[in-house]
Amino acid sequence: MSYLSRESSALSAELWRKIDTAVLESARKTLTGRRFLPVFGPLGVGVESISIDSAGQVGEVANNGFITTKARKYMEIPALYQDFTLAARDLENSARLGYQADLTGAVHAAQACARMEDKFIYFGNGDLGYEGLLTASGIQKRKRSEWKTGENAFTDIAAGIESMAAKEIYGTYALSLSPDLYLDLQRIQPGTGLLEIDRIKKMLDGKVYQSAALGSGKAVLVCSEPANMDLVIGQDLAVAYLEQKELNHCFRVLETVLPRIKNKNAVVAFE
Repeated sequence: MSYLSRESSALSAELWRKIDTAVLESARKTLTGRRFLPVFGPLGVGVESISIDSAGQVGEVANNGFITTKARKYMEIPALYQDFTLAARDLENSARLGYQADLTGAVHAAQACARMEDKFIYFGNGDLGYEGLLTASGIQKRKRSEWKTGENAFTDIAAGIESMAAKEIYGTYALSLSPDLYLDLQRIQPGTGLLEIDRIKKMLDGKVYQSAALGSGKAVLVCSEPANMDLVIGQDLAVAYLEQKELNHCFRVLETVLPRIKNKNAVVAFE
């Protein structure tokens, strides 16, 4: 039996195809972290842990016949999931009448799992010892000006890039914003005739993203080169079959993922 246990269900291959399509399309519309983080994998669901190196500090250490690696730690790749149920009578009725099955439950579960992934990328999970882009110790933090007026946002973000360049961090820069800050930038900048968001996008080669997972009043600028950070994927987003309970079909949308921050100086959080 495969890990996803699909063969234990009596669902048709066509219905599985429709469920997969609904889940993946919904997740893609929700996810933001994957749009700028390099993806490492998929490695397979059986890969349970992976190393996280501190850039520029890794090296072997010999001690009385033992060799270890400094500035390297190993972290478990956690599983993220959301369950949903499809009513057996609804599936039977749609098959009998020949119309599309209602997959709203699958869509909502996919969106919830995608939001969970983004929150994990940005905030980690302190209870379990995981760091996120905004919560990792040692990242650069800058006081955010009032972004509703003037060219404050442009100036702050340019200063963030300058601070990374001062630490010799160059490459692809990307900015992720909470929805309220993203909307604050949808205005004409005085004396330019341009929207402030357009000036910022031009500075960042278009890599500006809006993420509801950030909540409100938060922004993070990163140099998202693989040497600085990535997103480890074991099992990519998929749907597993759990059981038939009270005749209804129970499913799980799941993935195993881990954000790796290798160079803390490549992250600038605006507070």
